[in-house]
Amino acid sequence: MVNGRNVERRTILKAAGATAATLGLAATTGCGGDGGTSADGTVTIRYAWWGAEDRAERINKTIALFEKKYPKIKVKTDFQPYLDFWKKFNTQASGGNPPDVFQNAIGFLRKYDAKNVLLDLSEQVKAGNLRMEGFRAGLEKFGEIDGKLLGVPVGSNSMALVIDKPVFTRAGVKPEQGWTWDDFDAAMKKIRDKTGRAGDSGMYGVMYLYDPYLRQQGKAFFTEDGLGFTEADLTEWWTKAKKGVEEGVYSDPKKVAQIKPKSAVAAEIAGSEFTWDNFTVRYTSEGKSEYGLAPIPTTDGKKTGQYLGSLMLSASKRTQHPKEVAQFIDFMVHDPEVAKIMGYDRGVPATQAQFDAYKPTDPVNKAIAEYEQSLVEAGVLEPITPHPEGADICEAAFLRISEEMALGKRSVDDAVKQFFTESKTALGS
Repeated sequence: MVNGRNVERRTILKAAGATAATLGLAATTGCGGDGGTSADGTVTIRYAWWGAEDRAERINKTIALFEKKYPKIKVKTDFQPYLDFWKKFNTQASGGNPPDVFQNAIGFLRKYDAKNVLLDLSEQVKAGNLRMEGFRAGLEKFGEIDGKLLGVPVGSNSMALVIDKPVFTRAGVKPEQGWTWDDFDAAMKKIRDKTGRAGDSGMYGVMYLYDPYLRQQGKAFFTEDGLGFTEADLTEWWTKAKKGVEEGVYSDPKKVAQIKPKSAVAAEIAGSEFTWDNFTVRYTSEGKSEYGLAPIPTTDGKKTGQYLGSLMLSASKRTQHPKEVAQFIDFMVHDPEVAKIMGYDRGVPATQAQFDAYKPTDPVNKAIAEYEQSLVEAGVLEPITPHPEGADICEAAFLRISEEMALGKRSVDDAVKQFFTESKTALGS
């Protein structure tokens, strides 16, 4: 799953050092995504993803296992940093030559389905080449759009509040499941007053936090057709965020910009930050403190509006090897050895078999697993909000415009109007 501010940070940190060079990208035919069939019946499929060298090393190890199990299927790989990946993918898709199988996210499903790029994998499920049972917490439905199976989850994550534990302890703040936004606001002020640090890094551009907040009130960021909230709703959200900066309970956006790509929490200018739970690893590597995961505040003490997000694997409609692609996806999401190699690189494993196979021993990854398990046990998880075609453009606009507002380049009213103008164009409404 991909979101606002954290896309930017993960792109810089996770993808730092990743070259644009491909790893043995196969020569392609004029028929689209397939890499050809050899005289002895061996087929070659192309697999592309975004990420950096460390992810590539892990994935290549899993591919070696796959090719050992399926000696008649060879996999050629290609990886890019996040933004470069989509630029290249757009070019390939427009030219009728996308990779056979590729990493995908919820915001792109309807977009590329509308462009006739994505293969409906339902037929491969019926044929027995792809299993859609054994997934955790309803994730098997994650890639279903309009009755078509357009993506299969490989990992899961959910929004959380990453906290600097010693800071929260000094302030006497203990977040618990069911705490309210009023409780959160009071906690941020306590941290400011007792530690001299802003309570939170600021919530201007975290689209995937604003979505649960809206869902707590019976709305949503997206509906199947467009935006599920009004200009008045966004004005209230961004006004509150700006007021928090003025009162010192949220970090100064200019200081946050200055210390990038380091996070405000690790740089010790904020006591907490909303992000995806599996991003917790970065704080330990960046900072000197002890970090933990706290639940999302609620409006009524019960409903969090949360869901499990996920990266997924999708297939090209142009592939000449749908069976082999399905077998590859099945292996990557079900095989226990894959989980042991990948760990939580792409989130907590999506299937129960892989979840059980990888038992983290370090405190950070153990905390991630425990957090997601606590969400399941608390019964707060709901189905993900539908994402219409153009959702990716709206998300990018939300990040950019909110940052411009945070840095004083736009007023709240101007920022809201600009976002809705760009979103209506992107969504065709």
